[in-house]
Amino acid sequence: MKISTTIEFKDEGAMQIAKKIANSLAPDNLTNMRTEVKNGSVCIHITTEKITSLIATLDDLLMNAKVAEEIAEKLKE
Repeated sequence: MKISTTIEFKDEGAMQIAKKIANSLAPDNLTNMRTEVKNGSVCIHITTEKITSLIATLDDLLMNAKVAEEIAEKLKE
């Protein structure tokens, strides 16, 4: 069974930051992940076979996004 999800980061006022974060995360994308920027949002699509793999992937992705966001905020100072 395939399990899929999409995470959407939507903040029209901060689209440039969202794009930078998405671009910084893209090199870590696995073959089952796809990132796209469209209509004022960044979407990350993930497909996997196991729920535990999906949870682990989401955990890693969100932690890396948090770090990237913190770095982007520090660079603005």
